[in-house]
Amino acid sequence: MKTAKLPIIVAEISKYGKQIDTAQIEATAKLIYQAQRIFIAGAGRSGFAARGFANRLMQLGLIVYFVGETTTPAIQSGDLLLIGSGSGSTSSLVIDAKKAKQIGTQVALLTIYPDSEIGQLANCMIEIPGGTPKNESADTDTANSEQPMGTLFEQLSWLTYDALVMELMDLTGETDETMFARHANLE
Repeated sequence: MKTAKLPIIVAEISKYGKQIDTAQIEATAKLIYQAQRIFIAGAGRSGFAARGFANRLMQLGLIVYFVGETTTPAIQSGDLLLIGSGSGSTSSLVIDAKKAKQIGTQVALLTIYPDSEIGQLANCMIEIPGGTPKNESADTDTANSEQPMGTLFEQLSWLTYDALVMELMDLTGETDETMFARHANLE
C-alpha cells in the first residue's frame, strides 16, 4: 500500500514551522513598516512566494516593488530590500544585496543559512528550516524533508510571509475589508 503524501507534507510544515522564531518575524515586520518603500527579491519558486508577499504588501497600502520588473524604480536610502533565498547565496540576489548596502538601504532576508553571503549583509533575518541542493556553504541542512529539493523552505516562506502580513495588519491598523479595497479589479 502506498503512503499518502499530503499528511507527510502537513506534518513537516507543522514540525518545522514551530521552529521559526516569532521575534525574528516581529523585527522584520517593524523594519518593513518603517521603510519608505519595500523592494522584494527572490528567484525560482522562492521568488513566486515572494511575489505573493509583494501583492499582500500592496494590499496593505505599502509602496512595494518586485526587483526585476520593468516598472521597478531605483532603490534609495530609506528603502528596504527583502530577499527570499534558501541558500542565501544566489548570485543575482547577492549582487542586489551588495548594491542595496552600498546605497545605504536596509536588507532583510528569509533563508535557511544565516551565515550565507546575503546573511552577512542582512540587517534583519528570519531563519527558516530546510535544505536545498543549491547550498554553496559548509552549513548543514536544518530540516530533514521527504519533499524534493527546497520545497519545505518555499512552503514555510509562504507561511512566514503570511505571518508578516498579519503582524503588519496590527502595525498599520489595516483590516481584511480595507485591504480588499486595494484588491485587483482588472483580472
